Amino acid sequence: MNNSLLVSLIAGGLLLAGCGKKDEAAAPATASATSAAAPAAAAQAVVELTANDSMKFNLTRFEVNAGQEVKLTLTNLGTMPKVAMGHNVVILKKDADAKAFVDAAVAAQATDYVPAAKADQVIAHTKLLGPKQSDEITFKAPMEPGEYTFLCSFPAHYLTGMKGVMVVK
Repeated sequence: MNNSLLVSLIAGGLLLAGCGKKDEAAAPATASATSAAAPAAAAQAVVELTANDSMKFNLTRFEVNAGQEVKLTLTNLGTMPKVAMGHNVVILKKDADAKAFVDAAVAAQATDYVPAAKADQVIAHTKLLGPKQSDEITFKAPMEPGEYTFLCSFPAHYLTGMKGVMVVK
């Protein structure tokens, strides 16, 4: 009797162990499906910047993943005319000299204060906005992690602090 009980317990244990392996095999497949869905949902970073008549962005820092698609919206909440208080956002490459860029931008009114001679230093930029206007741009974040300056290139705005960093992780 003890032998048949022992055989039954061993057989039952093997059966349960076999079922456990099937469940474990199914669990990674579920986790993989969940993992695959998670990056798809987070594939695009959404950044909403606002600018105002005080020459300030609402954000001075935002983070994105290397190579991630970024959808950035800039809204000018101000009321002053565009010729006096226009705003844009320009995201510069990592090695760009922000001060040299804005110095050149002063003479680039025809191109929304984005100087053609410095175009190779720009990752992306919005158009120059007047009061209550918005612009949306989509770009791919650089692959190299680090801090990338963003700024308003309208004359004197960068110098008064209208700037920030995009951190690429």
